[in-house]
This record gives sequence, C-alpha cells and structure tokens, in this order.
Amino acid sequence: MACFLVPMALAIVTTIIQKTARGLAEKVKLGLLNALLWGGVILLAVEHVWHGEVTPWPPYLTAMATPADIPIMLHEMATIGTAMSVAVSLTWVTMLTITQLMPKIVTLKEIKQVKKPLIQP
Repeated sequence: MACFLVPMALAIVTTIIQKTARGLAEKVKLGLLNALLWGGVILLAVEHVWHGEVTPWPPYLTAMATPADIPIMLHEMATIGTAMSVAVSLTWVTMLTITQLMPKIVTLKEIKQVKKPLIQP
C-alpha cells in the first residue's frame, strides 16, 4: 500500500546530504545509495499505481480512504518499508566494502607474485 514511502523518505534525506556535504558524499559514494533508493521507490510506486493502490486524486493512497485501513497501512510501512530500506542500505554498505577492499587484495596478490622465485626447485 504505502511501503515505498519509507525508502522515499530515506532517499530524500540522503539526497539532501549529498547536495550539502559533497566531500562526504563522494567519499562514501552516496550517489550510489541514492540511485538504489530512488530506483526502488520509482519501481514500487509504478507497481502500486498499476495495482490501483495509489491514485492521482485524494486521498492518493487507497488505504487512507477508510479509517480502518490506516493502521494496516502504517504497519506495512513500519515492517515492509523499513525492511526494504535496511536491505538497500546493507547492499550499499556491502558494495562500499568490496570497492574499498579490492585494491588491497590486488596489491597483495601482486606482492605475492613478485616474491615468488623465478626458478622453482
């Protein structure tokens, strides 16, 4: 229903940070996180529009049409939306870790190759 709103809120915050703290944003590749978040938000929003859960007229979210559906929507946002945001953030952290470790691994392999004797006994 509205699970895409949680990653959207995170994407808005990270976009603001990216625009204001450019040095930090480049260091931690915040643009990559923004691309992952905004891509997921757009895809989920299209999917929700496709299924009729989001409409172009008020109240925009069909779950808000009846007061009985609002707690269900908030529960979905708290569980599914938060889980998606955490999964995307963990993917970003994993990609950051890999990109920082790869040059070190390559350097270690090159050092090992240099230390090998040319003639094997």
